[in-house]
Order: sequence, then C-alpha cells, then structure tokens
Amino acid sequence: MAKSLKKSYTSPTSAQVGAVNYSAPDLTRHPPRSPRTRLGGYVHLPRLIDKARAVVAGTNGDFHFNCPMDQRFWAFTGLKPAALFKQIKAGKSDSELLAYVAAHCNPPRHAAEIAAWSAWFEQQTPDNPDGRAFFNDVHRKNAAHRKDIETWFDWLELDDYVTYGGRP
Repeated sequence: MAKSLKKSYTSPTSAQVGAVNYSAPDLTRHPPRSPRTRLGGYVHLPRLIDKARAVVAGTNGDFHFNCPMDQRFWAFTGLKPAALFKQIKAGKSDSELLAYVAAHCNPPRHAAEIAAWSAWFEQQTPDNPDGRAFFNDVHRKNAAHRKDIETWFDWLELDDYVTYGGRP
C-alpha cells in the first residue's frame, strides 16, 4: 500500500507570525493603534485601550496609561481613568468598553459632539514652550527633514514608526 504523501499542516500561532493580540498587546514589540483610529467616533480611544491592556499584561514598555493625551479624553468624557481601567482589567472587549464610555460619559455626548471633538483633537499642536521643545526634540531625532509633522497625532505616528524599526 502506498504511503500518503500529504503532510499535516497546522496554522502558525499569532506569536510566530508576529500578529498583534489586541486583547493583550505587547507594546514592547508593536505600537498601540494609531491615535487617529476611532472607536465610536472617538479618536485616541483605541490607543488608550491598547496601552491599558498592555499595562495589565505587563507589556507596556515605554507607554503610559493616563498620559497627557489620555487626559484630554478624560476631560471630554468626564470619565475617571481608574474606572475605565477597572473595565479594561476585567477583560472587556472594545465594543463593551465603548458601551461603558457611552453609559458613563458625563455629560452625555452626541455623535456630532464626538465628531467635532475628535476633529479638534486630531489637529492639536503643542500649546506651551515645554511641549513645543519636547515635540521639536523628538521630531529632530526621528526625521528632521519631514516638514509634514505638525500635530501631536503626526508626531505620535512618526515616533511609533521609527521606534519599531521604520525608516523616516
């Protein structure tokens, strides 16, 4: 009887292919989602969630939960960082976290307000001399020749790209 020539195949694990596990991202290997990525219309929320999940997993590297960018989200939504962190630590999905944000936002926000805030936040530039000096220093180190780096979101995306091996 002839032997089967078929080899058994198993799919590679996400770790083997370098995939990002969004339920426990390893920010020592991959950046969090772009600040431009939206969840429920909110810019930065997916990035904030990635950072918190990485803190829970102990894989946040140099990323901080409740940084100044996160604090702008708290100011707009009226949410407390510890309260949302508790939900993230409980293993809630993105959609469950968005439902939590909607239910606890104070004051409640309508889609048009969220869209306007997101558009405003996406265009923010350093607003004080210390912030401008920090922005310029990292911009110079990462890609001084890039004249299109104007907003904090531009800066974060460039910094993520360069930090994880991209060439400016």
